[in-house]
Amino acid sequence: MKRYIPVLMLIIIAGLPACTQTSLTKEQSPKALPQGIAWVNSAAEYDALTLQTYQNATRHLDELIADKHSTALPGQKDAAGLPAAVILDVDETSLSNVDFQIHIEGKFSHEAFDYWQQNNPAGRIEGAPEFIQAARSKGVTVFFISNRPCHERDFAPGPCPQEEITLKNLAEAGIETDAGHLMLVGEKPGWNREKRLRQELVARDYRVIMLVGDDLGDFLPCVRAKPVAPCPAASADDRQAMTLQYSEYWGTRWYILPNPMHGSWSSFISNVGK
Repeated sequence: MKRYIPVLMLIIIAGLPACTQTSLTKEQSPKALPQGIAWVNSAAEYDALTLQTYQNATRHLDELIADKHSTALPGQKDAAGLPAAVILDVDETSLSNVDFQIHIEGKFSHEAFDYWQQNNPAGRIEGAPEFIQAARSKGVTVFFISNRPCHERDFAPGPCPQEEITLKNLAEAGIETDAGHLMLVGEKPGWNREKRLRQELVARDYRVIMLVGDDLGDFLPCVRAKPVAPCPAASADDRQAMTLQYSEYWGTRWYILPNPMHGSWSSFISNVGK
């Protein structure tokens, strides 16, 4: 997998809004990168794992399509007559943001992230476009549920410029979709960082046969250290118990990609960033 740091970066750095909490460095030695970011950026093992995940998911498509009682959403009932769908996360699942992670310095800012995504091409994740193409070729509808939040921006038009930015990023990573199959935080009332509500909306009209993500919250509700309605805060023990409770889902209906750079897990690790 080839990832390029654009020469355009110097211009973009100078143009970042002054009010943002995040700045980008001109250069950063690979030796200075946090180990997780360096691994995603450089390790062949990372590409091997994403290929392994998506190729295994592709192999299970036929059996899950054929089993009309199979669903990736615990609790989904009376779905046998519904058409099949898969739901994927966006960031670090359908496309890679490792270039942004390499150049970020200080506290993460959604504004700086949006600016970067608007002005830089998204990276490809090996295996993702091929899996999506295979699912669609078998009549499976593909949805993308992302926790990118809608916010107005001075440098982009509309109340939710993140929608167009995300569609552009997906296309740059080799994945075409439209606004009707993309669901962002805040796009509609009640769409917060807990994904289960949006997943259940898809499940009204589709039998969800697979979930694909890089974070436990892409599969299970109520896994965050801080409460997000309607969930209370979770503990590390809660997360472990839920993961094992649904052990039969992993590798059959649920497929998780490696992401040692960021995620809900980081709130439970005391030495992150040290």
